[in-house]
Amino acid sequence: MRKILVTGGSGFIGSALAEKLLSDPDNYVVVVDNLLTGTKDRLPIGDPSRFQFIKCDVNVLNDILPVMVAFSFDYVFHYAAVVGVQRTLDNPGMVLEDIQGIKNILDLCKSTGVKRVFYSSSSEVYGEPVEFPQNEHTTPLNSKLPYAVVKNVGESFCRSYKQEFDLDYTIFRFFNTYGPKQSSDFVMSRFIHRALNNDPIPVYGDGSQTRTFCYVDDNIDACVSTLYEDLAINEVVNIGNDHEISIRELGEIIIEVTGSRSEIVHRPALEEGDMRRRKPDITKMRMLLNRDLIDLKTGIQRVVSSPRFRRKVAKDAFA
Repeated sequence: MRKILVTGGSGFIGSALAEKLLSDPDNYVVVVDNLLTGTKDRLPIGDPSRFQFIKCDVNVLNDILPVMVAFSFDYVFHYAAVVGVQRTLDNPGMVLEDIQGIKNILDLCKSTGVKRVFYSSSSEVYGEPVEFPQNEHTTPLNSKLPYAVVKNVGESFCRSYKQEFDLDYTIFRFFNTYGPKQSSDFVMSRFIHRALNNDPIPVYGDGSQTRTFCYVDDNIDACVSTLYEDLAINEVVNIGNDHEISIRELGEIIIEVTGSRSEIVHRPALEEGDMRRRKPDITKMRMLLNRDLIDLKTGIQRVVSSPRFRRKVAKDAFA
């Protein structure tokens, strides 16, 4: 049986990953999270003989050390991080603390016999892009944001530990991912939430800045395949969708799909943290996924029809 640790496993993507891993009876999954941004209600309901949740802060060595020693994991998915553009802008010092968590995890992995670490990096490492689509071999290092710098540091740590300690890694550079469990801190869920309540949908600037949006199932299926198929070892993989769309057009599509009476309203452009374009080269991801990606309207409809998302919208409406 594979023993797998998921850090940040009560977060949006981490909890979806844990749920997917638990669908395989050959996996024993431990989730750790400090619950700073994650919530217990996202956790999968797993067989207690194959699943355990431990409240733990990976940035504190004395928290994570006994967990790593007790279980002697085969694989570690390190997804714990401070996330969200506004949150990371407001708390740059807190973001920098995640460097200690990265080091704790890698030190303990190489000391406890972990076979491979899967590290959640971010499209933010590309900074203001110098090419389109953004390719894994290009890392401009031109971002001013602490979050992007920390993710770059994490990638460098992975490469260094491979070189010095022969600890295998896979780095996932996540582009915008959405799904029913996503919090309303992020543009897709915030827009859908407001559309379902017929509230105005705010866009920054003229809304011409572009992004791509990956449905969570595509993200998880691609990432898990690197484990099961022994793929992308000591490589970087963009995880996202390559259908580029403006933020204003996203709002218009959400209004259409939901049948909303919402209107798009414009707010002043953000001073920082709002790159003009994002579009990944997902050649590697397509090979991992080995199927078509879920199109945008289908993904939005899945979120809208999710009982979990509907309950959240209703709860917030009466809050």
